Amino acid sequence: MGTQESRQSQDSRKSNEQGHTAGRRALLGAAVLGAGGAVLGLPATARADDAKTGGASAGMSGGGYRSLPVPTIIAHRGASGYRPEHTLGSYQLALDLGAHVIEQDLVPTKDGHLVCRHENDITGTTDVAAHPEFAGRKTTKVVDGVSYTGWFTEDFTLAELKTLRAKERIPGNRQENTLYDGRWEIPSFEEVLRWADKEGRKRGRHIWLHVETKHPTYFRKLGLGLEEPLAKLLRKYGRHKKNSPVFLQSFEPSSIQRLNRLVDSPLVVLLSGAATRPWDFVEAGDPRTVADLVKPEGLAWIASYANGIGPTLDLVIPRDSGGRLTTPTTLVADAHAEGLILHPYTMRNENTFLPADFRKGTDANAYGDAFGAFKVYFETGIDGIFTDNADTGLLAHADFVNS
Repeated sequence: MGTQESRQSQDSRKSNEQGHTAGRRALLGAAVLGAGGAVLGLPATARADDAKTGGASAGMSGGGYRSLPVPTIIAHRGASGYRPEHTLGSYQLALDLGAHVIEQDLVPTKDGHLVCRHENDITGTTDVAAHPEFAGRKTTKVVDGVSYTGWFTEDFTLAELKTLRAKERIPGNRQENTLYDGRWEIPSFEEVLRWADKEGRKRGRHIWLHVETKHPTYFRKLGLGLEEPLAKLLRKYGRHKKNSPVFLQSFEPSSIQRLNRLVDSPLVVLLSGAATRPWDFVEAGDPRTVADLVKPEGLAWIASYANGIGPTLDLVIPRDSGGRLTTPTTLVADAHAEGLILHPYTMRNENTFLPADFRKGTDANAYGDAFGAFKVYFETGIDGIFTDNADTGLLAHADFVNS
């Protein structure tokens, strides 16, 4: 498959599918905006005002799912500000804190299972280095043009990975999280789906997930394509429909295009820094950068096969050379004009991650004024935000909708 399809051929295909995309966007608008779902396409200021009604539950047509509040609080890798990321402990805490949606990143095992890790390099997020039986599997690989030395999920079976234990990825910033090192296994995505179904039955509501395919071009070259096994699992657990409580996301547009042909679930294209190029573009010789994709014509192209974008926060409000926020761009309004929702990433409480104007004191790992930063980002009209600290995000959400 080519890494991209022309908008003309996409439009033609969509027309033949009886308004597949239009229906998807309309339903997603109801899901994410609640009572504000009818305002997809209004200027950002109107959408922001409507969001402040609190995203009243409207019920999703067909499935009858509860709509998500706006701005939606998405637990980035679970409650990763408090527990080692991508563990059932992290996901459970995020849910218990009240996160509206919980994120998983997917990479494959040697035997084709999907597991939840931010990267296939598990050197820093597991105790693999302490397992002498796997010492011989340490190697150097080039992933998306970057060289890494360590241990990689694609060199292990699921059973082998299950002998490892997860640990905190950034212990220098989050010493408290190291208390939980070794407590949880690496979860398979199917385990997470079963967990979400169980928690949903217990709570009487659907548990929303935000699922990312990691390095899909790299893995497809290894014969470990992500999209087909992901689609199979989504169908098995009933999350393949246009009103399913799941978002599918990727930094590679071709992965989202492939998923668009396999399932009807809501789709989001992730966008890194303006000067970067999606890796599938690099592989295909496509010269476009993220700066091109956030222009109106680029957003129109994304809207021909996806429902939203997940831009880095700097694409919404750039920072100056000192790390302070500057004037918001037109991205929110431009994306909304194409019917796209925005789920930017990532808000964290620690000074080192916050814009300079919201840092407090001199300790880089101390908490800054995260509430102030959330408020500024919410005021741009974004539809949701990824955060390592769902509880902080939810309090900021409550302040915003009640102001």
